[in-house]
Amino acid sequence: MIRLTIYGGLLLALTLGGLSLHTPGAGTVGTPEAKQALVLILCIGAAVYLLCVVTTLRRPPTRKAVWIVLLFAAACRLPLIVAPPFLSSDVFRYVWDGRVQAAGINPYRYIPNDPALKTLRDDAVYPHINRADYAPTIYPPAAQVVFAVVGQIWSSVTGVKLAMLGFEVLAAVCLLRLLTAANLPAERVLIYAWNPLPIWAFAGNGHIDAAVVGFVSLALLLRVRRRDGWAGLALGLATLTKFLPAVIAPALWRRGGGWRLASAAVATVIGLYAIYSGVGWHVLGFLSRYGSEEGISTGSGIWLLAGIEHLTPLPAFAAGLYFAALAMLLAALGARIAFVRQPNDPVAICAAAGIMMAVLTFGISPHYPWYFAWLLVPCVVAPSPAILWLGTAPVLMYLDTYGGRFVWPSVLYVPAIVLALAAYRRPTTTIAPIEGTT
Repeated sequence: MIRLTIYGGLLLALTLGGLSLHTPGAGTVGTPEAKQALVLILCIGAAVYLLCVVTTLRRPPTRKAVWIVLLFAAACRLPLIVAPPFLSSDVFRYVWDGRVQAAGINPYRYIPNDPALKTLRDDAVYPHINRADYAPTIYPPAAQVVFAVVGQIWSSVTGVKLAMLGFEVLAAVCLLRLLTAANLPAERVLIYAWNPLPIWAFAGNGHIDAAVVGFVSLALLLRVRRRDGWAGLALGLATLTKFLPAVIAPALWRRGGGWRLASAAVATVIGLYAIYSGVGWHVLGFLSRYGSEEGISTGSGIWLLAGIEHLTPLPAFAAGLYFAALAMLLAALGARIAFVRQPNDPVAICAAAGIMMAVLTFGISPHYPWYFAWLLVPCVVAPSPAILWLGTAPVLMYLDTYGGRFVWPSVLYVPAIVLALAAYRRPTTTIAPIEGTT
């Protein structure tokens, strides 16, 4: 308990120290030097966090330690909730989309600077919306429902942050129940709750990925409880919050209940899209152009392809070939998980979900740290060194989010490859055996 309290206190002190670096009124940290100092603090926090994870996993469970974990998880988040966002401006688009819907307008119909929305503009939100002059919203229907609810209750950055905190609470509740189902210590929830990446991404900057975390955690819990239809609903909500969670479907599949899962997920997707279908194909928003803007469609934004391009020019079909190979790999892994070695216990289900999530995330190699936070969810029950690294080290990306697509991101991806290969060569080795647990 004392050791855990010390770790929690260090994480809280580092969070407050990082927050103090922000220049009041600045849309970013303030200066390049301040940003470098912040990233250094985040890295120190990540190191403390990883040390705490290893220590917790290797020691026998301590009674009531979970309350220390939850106390410091909340303490690290609350100061960031009330502070302005300064590592991303995405939350302002969320507030705007909610405001547009509160006015009875389909959020996919107009770009923010369209004259039709002139009466909705203000000095607190509108000037901070990124891509306001050319991009319609990119966020799928489930995310838009969240924005609409916030827009009706409290149309503000703080309102969005509190909503994201609510999804983190949902995730924590589901993860605690998954740990109970797996006969694992409740304090393992710190694998998610104390990680600096979600703390800063969600409490600090209000990213909608917190809803993904909540829905994915709920889907995993419902699958463990064999509530296939409800698990499909949660999967559909997660998928239409940020698309990527569709990849965990094979881990949720269960003989005798898989078709209920699939039917519920498809019905949820169709129903949510129907709500916004009045704009036709514009309901896809900025999605297609976003792929070009981020270098995904050409391959220049993909870590592996960017590395190859350092050695030799890539042919025009390289990106298509790469994504076809990635799709085939995911299909093979998914088929093996769902139909050949179907998981039936909480640890196996979470481990399978973690593999699918990590392969997809690694494959598309996002340029933004918050895309990696969802990887921590399965690690709470089935920790993997490689996936834990991918869910922690992206704090480094705050230093050079828009820099080169290969050299700097290699600091994230190369260690992940090494850790994954080491685990593959020693498949019977666990990250941290615990006496008295299964």
